[in-house]
Amino acid sequence: KQALGEIIIFIDSDLVVTEHFLQSHADALVQAQQRLGCDRLFTYGWVINTCNFDDPTSEPYKITDFSAAYFATGNVAIARKWLLEAGLFDTLFQLYGWEDLELGVRLKQLGLKLIKCPEAVGYHWHPPFSLDQIPRMIDREIQRGRMGVLFYRKHPTWEVRMMIQMTWLHRLLWGILSLGGRLNERTMAPFLQWLIDRGKSQLALEIARIFLNWYNVQGVYAAERDMEG
Repeated sequence: KQALGEIIIFIDSDLVVTEHFLQSHADALVQAQQRLGCDRLFTYGWVINTCNFDDPTSEPYKITDFSAAYFATGNVAIARKWLLEAGLFDTLFQLYGWEDLELGVRLKQLGLKLIKCPEAVGYHWHPPFSLDQIPRMIDREIQRGRMGVLFYRKHPTWEVRMMIQMTWLHRLLWGILSLGGRLNERTMAPFLQWLIDRGKSQLALEIARIFLNWYNVQGVYAAERDMEG
């Protein structure tokens, strides 16, 4: 609300950018507007995750950095007028997750086109995965599940159900992969620590996502029951 510029750029607070970042977004916006003949668009830059605090920009783009999100505020540039027309962020999203993608649904309804801008790279720094991060990550997944149900109630579509993993397929998938929750932060801890001790913290994190996703799906259905009750 307080921003005065015509173009708003959102980045995460722990994102490192290069000296060409702003110009890359600006060039992509102008070029896309000229090509499409309208300004109903926004640019979405790359977000590369890295644990390298000393030299984050040396991290290459990885398959795990791919995002299929339409509008996520990790690295996006958009005209202020479209945010105002869409109605800004919904302040009912009090917990973690989905407020940016929910705004994205409203922006899509206005007909805005996503323009990929890989030249505008942001390096998302986070410390290497460790077991003491898991309780906070579980809490975040449960919060994400609750906010996912709020998202669905505002936009009750199949697309949103898929996004928030509120389908029998997701429940079955993560139930099978986690053995019904038997593979969890306690039973997996020795193996995860073994990977971390061998310098494979990223692999340990990807494996931990199995039970983290199970917590998320459980959170979705728990929140749905609470809201219906």
